[in-house]
This record gives sequence, C-alpha cells and structure tokens, in this order.
Amino acid sequence: MIDLYTAATPNGHKISIALEELELPYTLHALELSKNEQKEPWFLAINPNGRIPAIVDRAADNFAVLESGAILIYLAEKTGRLMPADPKGRSLVMQWLMFQMGGIGPMMGQANVFFRYFPEKIQPAIDRYQGESKRLFRVLDGHLKEHEYLAGDYSIADIANWAWVRTHNWSGVPTDDLPHLTRWLAAVAARPAVKRGILLPPSQLDRTASDEKAQQFAAEARKMLETGQSRQQGV
Repeated sequence: MIDLYTAATPNGHKISIALEELELPYTLHALELSKNEQKEPWFLAINPNGRIPAIVDRAADNFAVLESGAILIYLAEKTGRLMPADPKGRSLVMQWLMFQMGGIGPMMGQANVFFRYFPEKIQPAIDRYQGESKRLFRVLDGHLKEHEYLAGDYSIADIANWAWVRTHNWSGVPTDDLPHLTRWLAAVAARPAVKRGILLPPSQLDRTASDEKAQQFAAEARKMLETGQSRQQGV
C-alpha cells in the first residue's frame, strides 16, 4: 500500500516507526545518501526537494507525500490513529509536532554539523546549537514532569521528537540532569513497534557511540557537506 523512501536518519526513522505503529503494509526503499541517490531524477519526481523521507500511497492513486511532519500527519489522518480527532486534542499534537519540526530537528541538526561534521571547530557555533538544543530539552523535561506523553496519549508528536532526542549524544548534548525526559525516552524506546521501526533501515552507526567507527561515519558525512549541491546548480 505504501512505498517508503528513506534512510537511517532521525527524520527517516519517524516514518518507519509510525508505519510499524499503525500496522500499515509498506515496502521499504533504502536510499544511499552518500551516493546521492536522493538527487536522482526518478526520486526528484517523487520529492522535488531531493530529501528523505518520502512516501507514495499506492492505494490513493500513487499520491506522493514529502516532508516527515507532513507524512506523519497524512498517515495519522489516513488511519484515524496517533492523533485525536477533536480540535483541541489535534491541536496539542500539532503543537508538539511543530516544536520538533521547527526547533528540536533544526537545532540538533546544526549541532551535528558543527560538533561532528564541519572540518573546523567553530566553538561559538557549537555552543550556540548545543545550548539551544539543551534549552529545548529542558522545555520537554518540564512538560513531561506533568504528562506521560507530549500531547495526551502517545501520538505522532512523541514519535517525531523521540526520533531526534534519542540521538542527543551524537549532538554532544547530555540529558542526565533531565529525569522526566529520560523517563519518556525509555518509555517510547520500549514500545515493540518503535523497536522494529528504528531498525528500518538499519543504521551503519549507533549514534550514541564515540569510537573509531563514529569518526569514520562523521568523515563520510563531512564529504557530503563539502560536495553538497548547495554550491552548485540543482537541488
């Protein structure tokens, strides 16, 4: 029913986890980002932005959906699960989903770039993005002090935020002093569908690692930054 085009990244894992939670049949297509498969014309016909993840809903006249947040909303609305139907409940889920899309993801992503991938260590940039990531973690921790999940029952908001926050070590941002966030991370990780989805596709790296393999992974990612299409024509 669903074709999922993805890779082993936080944004990619959002969708594989959601599909597993929703028990929707899907076919996984893992793209090799280091080979720029996401820039191939066949994929740009699905997602003109040349980014993963993307889905094609074969049961809906081959309807393509890009952007991880939009995909999560589409799947939740398609199934009537992982997001309440009432306006207030839906709004709560959307608020915390947008919190991830506009805050957690971009800030942690930039922390990764400057802390792990950028060839120079620009400490003010590292401090800026690690500091803002930690501030956002504190917001989550404070909210989770009074709530089991982010927006009432477990929802796509939890999936989206968890897929990123679980990689906090890779961003160089500790969470040891955030007990409510730590509790929530463990609770979501224990869900059977999450255990399945986080392995689809399998990652070449445990993002909690800091060993030689992690350094090699960072070196490969650095090459992708240095040869990125942003300096050239195209996407």
